[in-house]
Amino acid sequence: MKKILCCLFVLINVSPLFAQLSSSANLVDMVNPLMGTQSKFSLSSGNTYPAIAMPWGMNFWMPQTGKMGDGWSYMYDAEKIRGFKQTHQPSPWINDYGQFSVLPITGKLKIDEESRASWFSHKAEVAKPHYYKVYLADYDVTTEIAPTERAAQFRFTFPKSDSSYVLLDAFDKGSYVKIIPSERKIIGYTTKNSGGVPSNFKNYFVLIFDKEFTFSSAFHAKTLAKDTLELKANHVGAVVGFKTKKGEQVGLKVASSFISPEQAELNLTRELGNDKFDVTMEKGRKIWNDELSKIQVEGDNMDQIRTFYSCLYRVLLFPRKFYEFDAKNQIVHYSPYNGEVRPGYMFTDNGFWDTFRAVFPFFTLMYPTMNSHIMQGLANAYDESGYLPEWASPGHRDCMIGSNSASLITDSYMKGIRGYDINKLYDAIIKNTENAGPVSSVGRFGHEYYNELGYVPYDVKVNENAARTLEYAYADFCISQLAKELKKPQTEVDLYLKRSQNYKNIFDPETKWMRGKNKDGQFMKPFNPFKWGDAFTEGNSIHYTWSVFQDVKGLVGLMGGREAFVQKLDTVFTLPPIFDDSYYGFPIHEIREMQIMNMGNYAHGNQPIQHMIYLYNYAGAPSKAQYWSREVMKKLYQATPDGYCGDEDNGQTSAWYVFSSLGFYPVTPGTTQYVIGSPLFKKATITLENGKKFVVEAPATSDKNMYIQGATMNGKAYANTFLEHGDILKGGNIQFNLTSQPSKTWGTKPENAPFSLSK
Repeated sequence: MKKILCCLFVLINVSPLFAQLSSSANLVDMVNPLMGTQSKFSLSSGNTYPAIAMPWGMNFWMPQTGKMGDGWSYMYDAEKIRGFKQTHQPSPWINDYGQFSVLPITGKLKIDEESRASWFSHKAEVAKPHYYKVYLADYDVTTEIAPTERAAQFRFTFPKSDSSYVLLDAFDKGSYVKIIPSERKIIGYTTKNSGGVPSNFKNYFVLIFDKEFTFSSAFHAKTLAKDTLELKANHVGAVVGFKTKKGEQVGLKVASSFISPEQAELNLTRELGNDKFDVTMEKGRKIWNDELSKIQVEGDNMDQIRTFYSCLYRVLLFPRKFYEFDAKNQIVHYSPYNGEVRPGYMFTDNGFWDTFRAVFPFFTLMYPTMNSHIMQGLANAYDESGYLPEWASPGHRDCMIGSNSASLITDSYMKGIRGYDINKLYDAIIKNTENAGPVSSVGRFGHEYYNELGYVPYDVKVNENAARTLEYAYADFCISQLAKELKKPQTEVDLYLKRSQNYKNIFDPETKWMRGKNKDGQFMKPFNPFKWGDAFTEGNSIHYTWSVFQDVKGLVGLMGGREAFVQKLDTVFTLPPIFDDSYYGFPIHEIREMQIMNMGNYAHGNQPIQHMIYLYNYAGAPSKAQYWSREVMKKLYQATPDGYCGDEDNGQTSAWYVFSSLGFYPVTPGTTQYVIGSPLFKKATITLENGKKFVVEAPATSDKNMYIQGATMNGKAYANTFLEHGDILKGGNIQFNLTSQPSKTWGTKPENAPFSLSK
């Protein structure tokens, strides 16, 4: 019998639940895809939807409760389902592309989405990563979905009816359908998107049923086109009908392609073949269990375990595999940048402003081969558009700031991952430093000021200028490290090392906060550190001041030393949740989420401050990092519909929890260190791609026992407040002695602090 992974209670009579959870083969059942779905425009509890999908799948599926084109496609508090949608949406703010939906209907045929929507209940809903099931009350039909990477199977259980239908909605913005009754098939395409696509963009789909049609008709908008099996217009769809017996199950296989109708058929044949629904479902279960079991956690608190695996599921969804396998089984992709079909990898649906922080460091640790594929995809994106993407969905989108592709590329190469053209990627990074791209989020908006003055001025009509300065400086640090590794000329290394210190140019020695600075060298006035936006991005100076990933010791020095630095960190939590929303004109949801969490001005619901807690380690106060990381895990995360404290954002907020619960976090991607916090579980076994196992043990951990009194690495005393990537890759064991009282000695010496440029 395998070791119990998910519960270590000592019981005389082991309950059936505990017995079931004793195998890693059941970890998928610990995931709640509804975590974070109880959200709305004004307040995010994650802004997620239940992604019924394979890890990094090209297509996801979801129940659609929102109107066609609404970014909030699934809301937990909704009462009706309008359809089951193939989706590629990375966030409600970016919205969707290439979407269409199917819906079973009985009785009087209803076409438009308002009238056809059916009541449902979460009590009659099952949501798993690999499987979804729900009862549609208005039609007495149960719908089940089992996905693959580019295809899916549906199973509809109908009542006795002469009027049972399945409706396909190809949505507006230009669509096409053709029904082929002799083949029990529907083909077509949708072009609906929210931007970031070439003019020839189409998502081609094919649907094949296992039952003969007794009714077939296309429709246009809200009108059935009688005796018409083929339509092309702004908004078209198709309806096929059957006579069904009570409890009769009708199967549907569906696949799509961004390349061609023929490729869609090939995707369906390759991924579904002759498999029955249950076979596809079990294959999906195995795939998810294999991924989830690469990190096996043990502990007494089932809620924490559910939260861990629910977060891990989110980390493994994006970026999306935007490539397919052609008839010769070669990897090809439709370019979302130039509209051509090209060889090689392509990934999309990611905002690096969010995910450079922890998602991609997680991939460099756990998935180096896939990380190499992503790097190949970045090189292809550069070839096809002339720039590296920063926010892609599926092509360049004008969202957020920074030049964070440098972080992804440097982190990959510095951690030994190869198999891609690093010189091409280096050239692309350098191009970013001297150019603004096709949209303001690509390249470096304001680069000419930054390169000349050492900062982006406040008064030159470049928005979020102080935040850009800080993020460009960190990117320049990454460039300097990569240049050194690639043995570039020393003058080149030195240039970017110098620029990595540009954070000092906007540090205000009077207030000890980062502050916008005018072109003439004077700080902007009036200054309010509580003002959101303006010089900063979705945050204020209190949040962004800590974005000196590359040189925390240098920031410590600017603030007056270790004690002053710790006191400044403390103020983030002790200040009341004051805010100035005048830049936006109303409290954006990130403001409201900070305000209501009762953690002062700490805004974990947005990304800029998520690493801040770990900075206590750089100033000799690691016990405070231990305390606050535990507080955030305890208060701000749950595997429930309202389980996040803000936008989940392509896995980043989830990756924070995954790393933090393991006891370490990648504060500075581009280096080889992870900063230690407080491990949540008694034992976590990390199985690496090289076959080695790295085990984190904290036998005494509990809600009260969060403080590290001592640690051993492979049996030897360990006092550093960081782990080295290379040591983890070798495999081994680190054990933490946790108690309820902070240690005044462990990890407090300057030499125990993590990497800083100034160190």
